[in-house]
Amino acid sequence: MFNKFLFKHIDNSGLIIFRVVFGLLITLEAFGAIATGWVKRVLIEPQFTFSFIDFPWLQPLPGDGMYYYFALMGVFGLMVMLGYKYRLATFGYLVMWAGVYFMQKSAYNNHYYLMLLLLGFMSILPANRWFSLDAKFNPEIKKPSMPRWCALVIIFQVWIVYTYASVAKLYPDWLDASMAQILMSGKANYWLIGDILQQTWVHWSIAYTGILFDLLIVPLLLWKRTRMLGFVISIFFHLFNSIVFQIGIFPYMSIAFALFFFTPKTIQKRFLPKKEFYDKKEVIVPAYKKTLISLFSIYFIIQIALPLRHWAIEDNVLWTEEGHRLSWRMMLRTKSGTVKVTVKDKKTGEETRVNIYSDLTTKQRRGLATKPDYMWQYAQRLKKLYASQGKDVAVYFDAKMSVNNRPLTPFINPTVDLGAEKWYYFKHHTWILPAPEGL
Repeated sequence: MFNKFLFKHIDNSGLIIFRVVFGLLITLEAFGAIATGWVKRVLIEPQFTFSFIDFPWLQPLPGDGMYYYFALMGVFGLMVMLGYKYRLATFGYLVMWAGVYFMQKSAYNNHYYLMLLLLGFMSILPANRWFSLDAKFNPEIKKPSMPRWCALVIIFQVWIVYTYASVAKLYPDWLDASMAQILMSGKANYWLIGDILQQTWVHWSIAYTGILFDLLIVPLLLWKRTRMLGFVISIFFHLFNSIVFQIGIFPYMSIAFALFFFTPKTIQKRFLPKKEFYDKKEVIVPAYKKTLISLFSIYFIIQIALPLRHWAIEDNVLWTEEGHRLSWRMMLRTKSGTVKVTVKDKKTGEETRVNIYSDLTTKQRRGLATKPDYMWQYAQRLKKLYASQGKDVAVYFDAKMSVNNRPLTPFINPTVDLGAEKWYYFKHHTWILPAPEGL
């Protein structure tokens, strides 16, 4: 029964069409990052980037190097779409996107993380077995089927994303629609819909539609009787997000996930009518069964556990940020703050205020004022910089922060030398002051 569930072969039309759509979207992501100035703003203009901790060596290429970097990614995306040297192209894009993802956090969002995971999946799935240049040039790889697990891993990953996105919204500022109001307040100048988005009923609709959609969309798509309804709702929901929040390729990729929920026969008839439909229902258990199950079991245990880790860390994740990343906590809060950075020469006692305006971009300064890991990394950078001048310094931060338009509140203990502190991934940092009451 277990073998039949995972290794029964089904028609692969859904995966084939998803490869084409996915390849097109990641191509647009790469070339679009150049065309919109994202590469320039995030990777070229900064003097350095705030990389993920433990990756300080991972910095952008000098000069115009990052333009060529993204152009090569765009070429890889086209190759994925066309199914040409598919494994090389997908793995190449995966490695290069991982480089971009881990070398900077100032433009962080969950969609970039999901794209990284999907690239990992697509690099091992047999998505080039039909309607591809690989299959045309090498007919031996051409096959109309795939084992069912190829679709199940995508469905399960999507289910994890949506479920945690729904659960994360179950907190006061979302439930009373105040967060939706904050999100919409910046959209008042939108043509045609700007005034509508300021209506109270719209804020309440956004708040509870967001919770219910994220919680129910996968079950709706899985059940045959509600599948088409779920698909129509998905199109409306994601197009709304694309228009209002302008979040790149993610809404369209999310719509494309429906290819794994509709029956293979439906996909084949709609998109590949000339392709032979596979319905032999063979169960082919591969020699690597145990390895495959073990690896995916470990992977999904991690995927389920990571978003829960903030519950084991002291204080509110909305305030501390500890456990926020890699947890599908999407569009949940808005933050602003002020920060003053002072270095003190331990030998002479001389104190110097650091001019962060000459060192950091506007986006980096915003992150520095609201994210403890930025502060810790900046302290380490300053400590090394002064050490190169023969000085041993302490680095102090005087920061105040506001969450969801609340009054500014002291955020960091100004008497703690962050340059001497250690960073912990799964433990609370006591130099972060307690969250204000009511948060």
